[in-house]
Amino acid sequence: MLGYIKFADALSAAFGKVFGWLIVLMTFGVSYEVFVRYVLGSPTPWALDISFIMYGTLFMLGGAYTLSRGGHVRGDFLYRLWPVRVQAAVDGLLYIIFFFPGVLALVFAGWKYASRSWQYGEVSVNSPAGVPIYQFKTVIVAAGILLAIQGLAQLFRCILAMRDGVWLAAAEDVEETEALLIKQMTAPSDHPDMK
Repeated sequence: MLGYIKFADALSAAFGKVFGWLIVLMTFGVSYEVFVRYVLGSPTPWALDISFIMYGTLFMLGGAYTLSRGGHVRGDFLYRLWPVRVQAAVDGLLYIIFFFPGVLALVFAGWKYASRSWQYGEVSVNSPAGVPIYQFKTVIVAAGILLAIQGLAQLFRCILAMRDGVWLAAAEDVEETEALLIKQMTAPSDHPDMK
């Protein structure tokens, strides 16, 4: 199980980090559009569609990465008070009842939409440029597969937590600014004036 968890976390991290660079591309693309639209008075017919496609791709393919890092929003006002084994049992049950059926529905419905879109070379109807969007619909399937792979790793984490009574820590490569500030405020200082 540990080997699979490491594999799934590494795969999710690779996709998350690679597709995270879409933020930079989107920034340049939107900045270019704003410049040509408002400074040069010559808007592009494709900019809106491309920004939607890049944002959607980033959002979809970043889901497994966020799951691997424990970054999804959760209502844990009661959950955090439970023993680890109870948390793991509840999480495992919720993965089985809700997560996996939802992800499988995403994969199968996405496959249907993507295959139809590829068959007739679907293009966006939102702009006169006719930007192809069939490749974007394939991202739905890829995101579902990545989520299923990572979801199985999360289920294995639940099993290990039920067995050992401790959560296997997720890799930490990014930390929220608020968390860093709290650590700085609560950590003892080495500065002589602070003692």
